[in-house]
Amino acid sequence: MNYRHLYYFWIVGKEGGFARAASRLGVAVQTVSAQVRALEKDLGHELLKPDGRGVVLTDAGRRALVRADEIFQLGKVLQDEVAQIASRPVMRFSVGLSDGLSKLAAHTLLQPVLEESGLQLLCHEGELEALLSELAQYRLDVVLASQPAPPNPNLRLLSDRIASSEIDWFGPRKWVSQEAQQAFPEILATLPVLLPTRHSMLRLSLDRWFETYAIKPNIVGEFEDSALMAVFGAKGMGVFPTSRLGASDWALLPRLRRLGQCIGVHEDIYVVRHRRSDAHPLLQRVMRVSQLARGKGGF
Repeated sequence: MNYRHLYYFWIVGKEGGFARAASRLGVAVQTVSAQVRALEKDLGHELLKPDGRGVVLTDAGRRALVRADEIFQLGKVLQDEVAQIASRPVMRFSVGLSDGLSKLAAHTLLQPVLEESGLQLLCHEGELEALLSELAQYRLDVVLASQPAPPNPNLRLLSDRIASSEIDWFGPRKWVSQEAQQAFPEILATLPVLLPTRHSMLRLSLDRWFETYAIKPNIVGEFEDSALMAVFGAKGMGVFPTSRLGASDWALLPRLRRLGQCIGVHEDIYVVRHRRSDAHPLLQRVMRVSQLARGKGGF
């Protein structure tokens, strides 16, 4: 079926005749008539029949006009929506998140840009080496990582530490009693403990911390994804360490309670970016806000 034929029929039905339809369309009456006859031939049914000097809709024509109304009203909606989207500025911001980095900390650092009008935020999680390769090829605007990019003159990348957050231990209520809080950190030798995997910078710091306190933790799970570790902890699997940055978001998991502070252990977060002056405007905002927060003792 030719939708141009349907459109001409629709106008005839709305205007009540060939002459007025031709006047509205700015074409000859014969042209309108030919288009409608072609539609009738395609459908195999008469849609209009003579009535005095004019035409009226047949039963099939009335049904066809109802459907044509729906089709062309939908077409108008489509035009309006496409025009609205096309006229709306889109700010694309592609961020790489290295494995093991606290997702709530990352959310806190990105908070200054989340209300940006027209924001299209793309978050990619992966190993640091792979993310740096994507960044060097301009497929990412920035990488957030727990360590700086290793020296490589071919990649031409810059690393800036934008946060250094203290570490707290959390766990579900059944493991975090008042007695457990008072016995912290030695209690980690008996409580079920969840930890980041050994490739994580935080895990290296935690292992040194355990040695300092002569604690052999009762490890029941190791996770590359910090958010997944928090979910398993909240479901009762054990207690786990997490960055204090973004701790206010633990309201998302109300079953968790704070066990204690991991004194002397911090999670450093670095922004890794291109070595160029025309940095992404949203990246500039993230860095500016984080610098202000650090100056006030926030990060």
